[in-house]
Amino acid sequence: MTVSEKDRDILARTLWAEARGERLAGQLAVAWTIRNRVEDGRAKSWWREGYAGVCQAPYQFSCWNKNDPNYPYLSGAKEIPPKQFEQAKRAADLVISGAEPDMTKGATHYYATSIPAPAWAARATQTLRLGNHLFFKDVP
Repeated sequence: MTVSEKDRDILARTLWAEARGERLAGQLAVAWTIRNRVEDGRAKSWWREGYAGVCQAPYQFSCWNKNDPNYPYLSGAKEIPPKQFEQAKRAADLVISGAEPDMTKGATHYYATSIPAPAWAARATQTLRLGNHLFFKDVP
C-alpha cells in the first residue's frame, strides 16, 4: 500500500492527540492498532481506507470530532508542541515502515484506562496493557 504524506501527517496527529502522555512505546502501540485497521479486510467498508481514512472515520477517534479540545491542534488552528509532534511523527514512520514489530499482537481497538471500559471490551481479547491503554483484538 502506498502511504501518502497526508496519511503520515494524519497518523502522527492522531498519535499525538490519543497518546501524547505516553512514551514512544505507547505511541507505537496506538499506531499499530491503526495500522491493523488499515490492513483489516473491513477497512474499506467499516473504517475507511488508508491511515487518514481510518483515523478520521466518524466515531472512531474522538480527537477528530470538531468539539474535542484536541481538534484545533489537529486541524492546524493551533500548533502542536514541536518536540511532542516529532515523537509522534517518529512513531508513525516506524510503524508505517514496519521497522518496529506489532507489540499489540493484532489489536484493532484500545481504550484509555482513565475512562470506563467500553461495552465491547467484555467480549474482546485483550492483547496488551501498556502505559495508560488497554489493547484488544477480536472485537465483536
